[in-house]
Amino acid sequence: MLRRVHRFGLRVYERLLERELSDGPTHVAVIQDGNRRYARTRGDEATAGHRAGAETTEAVLEWCADLGVEELTLYAFSTENFDRPAEEREEIFDLMAAKLETFADRPEVHEREVGVRAIGELDRLPERVREAIDYAEERTREYDQFTLNLAVAYGGRAELLSAARDVARAVEAGDIDPDDVDVGAVEERLYESPARAVDLIIRTGGDERTSNFLPWHANGNEAAVYFCSPYWPEFRRVDFLRAIRTYEHRRDSWRRSRAERAAALVRAFGDVELAEARRVLSRFRDHLPRGERERVETEPAEREPAD
Repeated sequence: MLRRVHRFGLRVYERLLERELSDGPTHVAVIQDGNRRYARTRGDEATAGHRAGAETTEAVLEWCADLGVEELTLYAFSTENFDRPAEEREEIFDLMAAKLETFADRPEVHEREVGVRAIGELDRLPERVREAIDYAEERTREYDQFTLNLAVAYGGRAELLSAARDVARAVEAGDIDPDDVDVGAVEERLYESPARAVDLIIRTGGDERTSNFLPWHANGNEAAVYFCSPYWPEFRRVDFLRAIRTYEHRRDSWRRSRAERAAALVRAFGDVELAEARRVLSRFRDHLPRGERERVETEPAEREPAD
């Protein structure tokens, strides 16, 4: 009876959360932490936790489709994971290869036009995993309605170091002038990158760190971050909705800060600075409190000299 009441209350709470959401993220990235700890709490081998986590991954793909998320990046296997026991690694690789091939053949993947991409040091992976990646990518190559990125054998610092070395070699060879080294020059030398900057990072399992994950695409975009305690196999739709709400609050706070800075400029300057401040303010004025908005809209006119 209590369990039934709990499930009913959870469904009601989910609906309330959904009603609160208005404009969610385009690109969500997930650090799927806690598979092994989940298995230990149940007295199972670590590989049982990875299998349970794979089921959560499939559920999250459904939630993304329901909420209009257009891109999902999953931290499937980091460069540090190569230090795990060989038996566990092989089990993960077996599971990864099987899931990739199965996923690429699912009818809904083709109905929804899901494009699968892998990013990372793929040459470090066993042949069976590389073949499964090639199969999934080839089967979904033409799709762009939804993008699923798998960060496999991935490490953010290694990615940035590799790009920096490529830029240095290009400068040394005379292929690029040092003054022409810009964001684009770095981005084209990263791993095959996500199509969009990251809006929201979710990490399960209780740790509050982003663990070398997508530093260029997330930190550079000031992505919102949502840390939660459930292990990945226990991650629920309500947790996902809470993460989306965190993103919306973070986005609204950022817009409000921009509006407040523009309002301060409007009050403090004139001429060129005033024109620029008004331009910024026009984009963000709706995020100011009404009284503040009315004050900064009337004060400049009073201060401007007559022609």
